[in-house]
Amino acid sequence: MQVRILVVDDNPEIVSNIREFLELQQQWSVETAASGPAALDMIAHRPYDLMVLDLGLPGMDGLTVCRMLRSQGSPLPVLMLTARDAIDDRVEGLKSGADDYLVKPFSLRELSARIEALLRRTLGNRQILVVGDLQFDLGRMLVTRRGRPLKLNPICLKLLKELMQRSPDIVSRERLTWVGWGADTPPSDSLRSNLYLLRRVVDKPFDSELIHTHPSFGWSLSVLPTGSEGKGKS
Repeated sequence: MQVRILVVDDNPEIVSNIREFLELQQQWSVETAASGPAALDMIAHRPYDLMVLDLGLPGMDGLTVCRMLRSQGSPLPVLMLTARDAIDDRVEGLKSGADDYLVKPFSLRELSARIEALLRRTLGNRQILVVGDLQFDLGRMLVTRRGRPLKLNPICLKLLKELMQRSPDIVSRERLTWVGWGADTPPSDSLRSNLYLLRRVVDKPFDSELIHTHPSFGWSLSVLPTGSEGKGKS
């Protein structure tokens, strides 16, 4: 599985060094943002496995970004960077929702080791799938969107799990049929019917759509940028 990391810092040199080191040494996919609002927008539109977040961002600082994420129910692991080494500052960062704290200047090797430790704790036992404002707690088989519980039948739950795990990739009709019914041949048009039901629950009550049809290819579940075309038909 490709690990996706978002690095948020307004210092281009620091961002460049972190990105180069993590991509070359660990083969992780690294994206960057220079401000809090930009980071929040990126997180809303694509899934990440971890965020490296500078505390001293201009305008919206790292504490505010972290608090906003947690208030939205995001479980995204956050490693906070700061030039402040006072105990009170570190405690405040952890209270805001950060999972770990690293003081500047820091070794890139230590940063990498801290990230690895966080990923082991989160990805190793990941029980919650997150795409945008949609969450699927696999342990409790509980689906929520914007904190609202969604009721789905067992087949829809299987289809949703596959779409979320493969997000934002397209999943073929053949793959979804296998996920839903295995080697058994389902009744005619059962896949399309269940995708219709899934859309009615996951998308219809909300003002943005996550499930998208790709004619002749399959379906995907992802957050489209603002201004993109609306819902496709199942």
